[in-house]
Amino acid sequence: QVQLVESGGGSVQAGGSLRLSCAASGFAYTYINYYMGWFRQAPGKEREAVACIYTGDGSTIYADSVKGRFTISQDKAKNTLYLEMNSLKPEDTATYYCAADWRWRPSGVDCHVYEHWGQGTQVTVSS
Repeated sequence: QVQLVESGGGSVQAGGSLRLSCAASGFAYTYINYYMGWFRQAPGKEREAVACIYTGDGSTIYADSVKGRFTISQDKAKNTLYLEMNSLKPEDTATYYCAADWRWRPSGVDCHVYEHWGQGTQVTVSS
């Protein structure tokens, strides 16, 4: 059974940094390539994609709103996904979710239709 557990959320002031982690278990993460991603949902808003990665070749895709500020990365040996967030803004405040999916995407990495989800970690950025 696939399990994704996020950590690293917290409260920071605008301009600060946080690193989120997502520990994955229940599948052969080390030997099978997957798509993994970070998504977020603010109160009263729909969930949106932040960044996604293909574990096979490390290719990534980012939302325009976080390009240049956030970095998604992976450590396959530790079965862990990361999201380094710098220059945080109040509008980054949300619950951040980790997700995974192994269905092949011929057009390359994307942030569409992910099957497995973590429970989320809260990020609050104050001005």
